[in-house]
Amino acid sequence: MTRWRLTSLLAYVTATAAGASLLTGCGVLPGAMGGSREPVTVMTWAPDRTRATNMPGMPAMAQAYARWVNSRGGIDGHELRVLTCNEHNTPSGAAACARRAVREGAVAVVGSYSQHGRAFMAPLEAAEIPYIGGYGLTEDEFSSSLSYPVNGGQASLIAGHGLQLAESCRTVSLVRPDTLAGDRLPALLDSGLRKASHRGAVDIPAVEDAAEYTAQAARARERAGDEKGCVAAVLGERTQTFFDSFRRLPERETGRDGADGERSTVRISSVLGSVGQPVIDRTGGAHSPFEGAFVTGWYPEADDRSWAPMREVIREHAFADNRVDPTDAGVQTTWIAYTVLKAVVESLGTDRVTAARITQALDRGERIDTGGLTPDLRWKYEDLLGAAGFPRIVNHEVTFQVVREGRLVAQRPGFVDVGQTVLSAP
Repeated sequence: MTRWRLTSLLAYVTATAAGASLLTGCGVLPGAMGGSREPVTVMTWAPDRTRATNMPGMPAMAQAYARWVNSRGGIDGHELRVLTCNEHNTPSGAAACARRAVREGAVAVVGSYSQHGRAFMAPLEAAEIPYIGGYGLTEDEFSSSLSYPVNGGQASLIAGHGLQLAESCRTVSLVRPDTLAGDRLPALLDSGLRKASHRGAVDIPAVEDAAEYTAQAARARERAGDEKGCVAAVLGERTQTFFDSFRRLPERETGRDGADGERSTVRISSVLGSVGQPVIDRTGGAHSPFEGAFVTGWYPEADDRSWAPMREVIREHAFADNRVDPTDAGVQTTWIAYTVLKAVVESLGTDRVTAARITQALDRGERIDTGGLTPDLRWKYEDLLGAAGFPRIVNHEVTFQVVREGRLVAQRPGFVDVGQTVLSAP
């Protein structure tokens, strides 16, 4: 009797140990149900430590999101593994990140930033990997059938900015990058200006990574004129450098009627991503040169309560990481992109998540609620705007904001639909 009990006990212990070993090999998450669900591997890339625009907060936000969701048992029981990559603001860097995503088995690229759409979309398309929630800089993000944008990109921002400026500006000077992406901006701004029976803007191309912009600033101010003139700069991270050069221009004392003694009243403006709350804070807050500036954004202002869940995640899982600023448009875009990923993975209800399954779920019309940060997102054919160069825009709403007492606040409540304005751009 004793020997039988001992044998039974040994058999039980052995079986239990073997089962534990198998569960460990499957990568069970704390709090996850069962042990058969495979991890979900994705990638987020952005430029960092370059001479042009840098977006280190986007990969950092992705990592914080992974820590948060994995602490709660993963996404529908799947551990979320986030690969990050520095694309260095170069075509070769963007292509290298895309090839690494393919090599390491990523099922999606999520919440990323790059100006080099042609370089990164080709490797992703060859491997049939979806690109979810890119920053929206390139036409490729709005034309590839494997791209699922969460905002209207630069197209909606710039067209909306034209609408915003048309209400207050008589003449507009646009300072923009002398790049392929920058070449589209004047026509888009003009589509907004002309929607309000306004004449087109003065186009002033500029080197994207210049150390100063005195010549361009002087030309922009001169062409804007003194009577309700506005200078809009869309130079990414170098927008701050431009407006520093603009601020240092010698004061003009010629008023609207040409008489001496009245200072120029040129207003400045930009779009989120080129100007945001972090830039305003760094340049003096209420005493910043951006005080009074018009700004067009994709999402509600940073103090809107819709951002509360994101702020809580940052506070709990990225509180010591100063790269993750909840007021940064790149961080906000990454949060929304991962919100989409989470909803799609949960809708699948499968033990193994693949790139093909994610793409199929998005294509069949999975509707995503982002908690008021955007309209509900869906990428069925009838949801696509179909604008020339930007056919896959599904979110064509923007917000009009203004800098008051050092804070970006709503100039008007709610969203402004600029879909027809984008469609009218040549």
